Amino acid sequence: MFSEISIYQVKPSKVDTFEAIMQEATEAMKVMEGAMFFRLMKRTHYIKEMSTIKEGRLPDPLTRVIKCVKYAHYWEFDTEENYGKAQKRLYESYWKAMEKCLIVPHDKLLGEVVG
Repeated sequence: MFSEISIYQVKPSKVDTFEAIMQEATEAMKVMEGAMFFRLMKRTHYIKEMSTIKEGRLPDPLTRVIKCVKYAHYWEFDTEENYGKAQKRLYESYWKAMEKCLIVPHDKLLGEVVG
């Protein structure tokens, strides 16, 4: 299997637009040939101190937006070829609208699923 993790840094004024685009794109991505799994996550919490982890406490909620709102998406495909086809379809349909919402181009981590 082949997977991608993308990190998006969204302009605070574009959060609603980005989420609407991603909702529509998510439905399209889920039915692409070879798509095995898709998940979008919005960063809402952080860990302030190491003792939070050591003591098993709840993470701290974010209380304000400084520069951007961060999102990550993860998807898996059965083959690299189907991943490539899906990327092309995404680029042709949602890419420009997504990019207009970001403060910097999104970052991608690509690779084989190992576990």
